[in-house]
Amino acid sequence: MQSAVHIAGAEPSRLSLGDFQFDLPPELIAQEPAVGRSQARLLVWDRGSAARTHTHVADLARFVRPGDVFVFNDTKVIPARLYGRTSAGAAVELLVIWRRSPHPSPLPEGEGAEWECLGRPSKRLRPGVELRFADAASAVVCAAHGDGRYDVTFDTDDVLALLAAHGEVPLPPYIKRPDGPLPFDRERYQTVYASQPGAIAAPTAGLHFTPALLNGLRAVGAATVFVTLHVGPGTFLPVRGDDLNDHVMDAEWCEIPEATAARITETRRDGRRIVAVGTTTTRALESSVDAAGTLRAGARWADQFIRPGHRFRVIDALFTNFHLPGSTLLALVSAFAGREQTLAVYEDAVRQRYRFYSYGDAMLIQ
Repeated sequence: MQSAVHIAGAEPSRLSLGDFQFDLPPELIAQEPAVGRSQARLLVWDRGSAARTHTHVADLARFVRPGDVFVFNDTKVIPARLYGRTSAGAAVELLVIWRRSPHPSPLPEGEGAEWECLGRPSKRLRPGVELRFADAASAVVCAAHGDGRYDVTFDTDDVLALLAAHGEVPLPPYIKRPDGPLPFDRERYQTVYASQPGAIAAPTAGLHFTPALLNGLRAVGAATVFVTLHVGPGTFLPVRGDDLNDHVMDAEWCEIPEATAARITETRRDGRRIVAVGTTTTRALESSVDAAGTLRAGARWADQFIRPGHRFRVIDALFTNFHLPGSTLLALVSAFAGREQTLAVYEDAVRQRYRFYSYGDAMLIQ
């Protein structure tokens, strides 16, 4: 069996946030996607030889090995950002995250009036404050937890319908446009295979894939399977403090289908590669391995912070976007490929004018 176990470097006693910084010109943070999903640029990095190939995502099949299994995150972004007003007429903003009642669940399906939200401004969102949204629904702030987190009770059980009618695509804050999200964002900030509603941010590595590209991977002998991880604040919130070892990730709900777990287990047994598409897919897989190294099917909360020193036990290659300095996502890539090596490749990507983050370009690390 091919071993997916590797440690890119022993975890130091302290992981300073400053060790994960690099100079990123603001103009390289992509504000819009490439004209076509697979027209984005692709940097292929072979860790063994240190070779780097500059190409495009459309050419990904050139780097596939027969028997590779590509694992995708099929979560679906919901239009989770709501703008409303208090009963006094003051403007407020909510980002609707998880359903809390009547049955606590991370999933938006079904009835449930009480939700966990991120909200601002905090001075207007105190327990007992009433909110209105476009004359369509009302809500009451029932608890404040600090750090901009609130429990909010809506006057409708069908919060998803409210979001569909009046919510906005929750683009990341580093996408700065005078007019906010545009109509194309509802399509382009969503993967073509998204099927499980529940994310407040896209699994952005998957945004590059088209039906034609997926078929092209299969045509050269690769298989495609899916997991679900509902992307929540844990993926994009900044590191708290200077030592990464002290940072605690927010939990995110993930599920590994039985068929996916079986296919991955068989592939590893046969000595073939598991290619994770995205950091969220990686977290779902690496958080679902038991002490014996067996990938467990089923649903669970994933709160593992993958950083240098992590012992990878599932994935052999990683397809991912370029991430921001000092982020938990860059820490994950550094854990997989080595911090110094990763920063060197990132510096090369900056020189080559690759575009960064959600709507940016991609890299394949193998």
